[in-house]
Amino acid sequence: MKKVFLDGSAGTTGLRIADRLKERKDIELVILSDDLRKDLSARKDAINSSDFVFLCLPDDAAREAVTLVENKDTVIIDTSTAHRTNEAFTYGFPELCGQREKIAASKRIANPGCHASGFIALVAPLTDCGIIKKDALLSCFSITGYSGGGKKMIAEYDVTENVLFKSPRQYGLSQNHKHLPEMAKFAGLDNPPVFSPIVAPFYSGMELTIPVFPRNLGVTKSDLETVYSDFYKTGLIYFSKTPDENGFLSAAALSERDDMEISVLGNDERSILTARFDNLGKGASGSAIQNLNIVMGIDESTGLNIKRR
Repeated sequence: MKKVFLDGSAGTTGLRIADRLKERKDIELVILSDDLRKDLSARKDAINSSDFVFLCLPDDAAREAVTLVENKDTVIIDTSTAHRTNEAFTYGFPELCGQREKIAASKRIANPGCHASGFIALVAPLTDCGIIKKDALLSCFSITGYSGGGKKMIAEYDVTENVLFKSPRQYGLSQNHKHLPEMAKFAGLDNPPVFSPIVAPFYSGMELTIPVFPRNLGVTKSDLETVYSDFYKTGLIYFSKTPDENGFLSAAALSERDDMEISVLGNDERSILTARFDNLGKGASGSAIQNLNIVMGIDESTGLNIKRR
């Protein structure tokens, strides 16, 4: 039985990880009491006595936590932004070519960001085969449930009477969103996209969309579909040819799930590439547990809520 410590277990990501792991017979959860969860000495002891540690912390606290590791066998899975482009960490997106093997051998894993997961899942297969060039200039928008903003935002949405919270709200207006560096790096691009994230008044779910002109890429809509269906044969991402719900596409369709649905909609002149998933699932806790399972050498979907193929 492996000992797993959740450093920062009171946040939304930590709570979802704990919920997914609590029934597993191969895991012993180490969760500090409320009076000790911010105690540096108690955290250090828990980190070094555990086989796996999930860091569900703000960036600075996550960097501090890594300095506490003295046990060379302890595996760190960091869900913060702190180490995603750090060369000392393996990027925890196993569906990328060759990445699953790197994760399996790693002691330091940086879990992907939620918006970044959808963007990379859509773009990386196309840059890998040369359909999208490294110097391409792309744009995308992403609709997310408010749970992605953490406890403070959840509380705001749960109690506010402010009419502004009753409709979708675009943010990241400065075009300096913290996910942009990993979006470019792991999608294989020289330039980050123009990115428009939008938070909407529903709890969880995410839908990221990239508009493309297939003819400008030298392909057809069918060619794009073939790339995705061939690329995503294993892992928690799958291609769906006809996902639309009577002409609509709900961002909450995969809420409470830990997988991701990829689609190509439109026609040969104008198409939209879409990724739907749960911002707390494949966008956070689900992918973190997937990485845990890979390092443990077991089925990577163990303990996760996914569509069975």
